[in-house]
Formats: sequence, structure tokens, C-alpha cells
Amino acid sequence: MKNRMEDEALLPAVVTAVQAAGRHLKNRFSFDSRLGNREEIVAALHANDVESSGLLREGLRQARPGAGWLEDELAVGPLPPGEWWVTDPVEGNINHIHGMDDWCVTATLVRDNTPVLTVVYLPMTGDTYTALRGGGAHLNGVRLHASAKTQLDAALVGTGQAMPGESRETHRRIGESVTAMLEGALVLRVSVPATLQLIQVAAGRMDIFWQYSQVLSGLLAGALLVEEAGGRVTDTHGRPWSLASGDFLAAAANLHAASVEVLSRIA
Repeated sequence: MKNRMEDEALLPAVVTAVQAAGRHLKNRFSFDSRLGNREEIVAALHANDVESSGLLREGLRQARPGAGWLEDELAVGPLPPGEWWVTDPVEGNINHIHGMDDWCVTATLVRDNTPVLTVVYLPMTGDTYTALRGGGAHLNGVRLHASAKTQLDAALVGTGQAMPGESRETHRRIGESVTAMLEGALVLRVSVPATLQLIQVAAGRMDIFWQYSQVLSGLLAGALLVEEAGGRVTDTHGRPWSLASGDFLAAAANLHAASVEVLSRIA
């Protein structure tokens, strides 16, 4: 109870920090962005990360000085004990630099490897998604509820790659899972970033999302939002999800079993 009260008191400062970074990135955004080669892309991605992460780090460390800071936004696996900030300073950075508006800024407080607080800010719409463990998930202060659908053939589902340079084995699993879900679900989308699909699952607009990856910054915020909205988060075989899991599944509660039945066949 003490941690929960502290987290509630901390949330406004996290919202302020994340929104400040997002507004700064919006000033750097252009619908006319056109990049010519891989070197220009990498440079633009790095420049955005540096600009946003500096603002995030300053605001979050002032809000919670004792929490650690995960330096690598592509990190995978469990964290050391204690509190850690896991952020994505530009979730969907590749979209930002290509002049597309589906990107966001995220910050999640992880306590002993469990996400307990998260903020996701979409600067292009002004929407702010928040969640506290045990306190529900909200969009601009309004409570979120995952989908109540019961049939997979009515489901809008999605997946995507976690990062460039995935292994051939991961590419195979993504492809096979897409084929399997195309045969079972109503409509499937494949896109990045993960967080922007997971907030749709939390809001009940999408029904299922899965990913063959464990990039923490792309999953933690959405995982907490979906859970607190009444959805289920496991691995693709229906086992409890943790930071050590090899893959990820978030689904509306009534569709979880059906999604596991489909995805657990992918070796």
C-alpha cells in the first residue's frame, strides 16, 4: 500500500517529464522528412534519441533520484533488483524521421522486475496513457477497458518486428504466425512500434498483439496498460510473462485462450 501511494504521488511528475520530451520532439518533426540512405537514417535516429533522452533523464531523476536508469533502449532480459526507469525516448523513431505521425515517448518504472507505473505520450494527438499497478489504466484520465470480444474470427490483431536485424529464426516465426492468424482472425496488421499497438489493445480498439522479442522498452509500458485495462499478458504459450520470457502476447481476456491455441503451434 505504501508503494502504491508513493507511485500515485509520483505519476504527475512522470507525466510532466514525458510530455516535455514529446513536445520537444514534435518541434523537430516534419511531414516532409525524406532521408536518402542508411547513414542518414542512423544519424537522424541518434539525434532524436539524444534530444529526448536528455530531457527524460533530467525529469525522471529529479522525480525519483534513487531509481536506476536503463541505458540501452534495446536491452533484453531481467534487471538487477530495485527500481529502474525503462524508457523509450522516441518509440517509433523510424516513423518520426520518415514524416509519419505514429510515434510516442514512454517511461516505465520497474520495481524488482515488475512494471508498476507507466506513461505513454503521443505528441501528435496530445493523448496521454497512464497506468499504475493495481490502479487501472487511463487515457487522458478516463478509465480504459480491454475488448469484450469472444470470437477470434471477429478480432483485429497485430504483430511486428522489435528492431532491425532480427535473426532469420525470428523472421520465420513472425511469418508463420502472420499466416496462422490470417487464417483465424478477422483483420491483421503488421507495424511498428509495439507500444502503439499495445495501447490499442488496452483501449479495446485492437484485440490481440504478439511479438517474438524481449526488447524491454517496447513491451513494458504496453504490458502494464493492457493488464490494468483487464487484458491478459503471457508468453505465446500462455505461460506467465516475465522479463526473462522469450516472446510476448497481450490479448483481450476472452480471446486469450484462442490466441494461445494459434500461436503455441509456432515452434
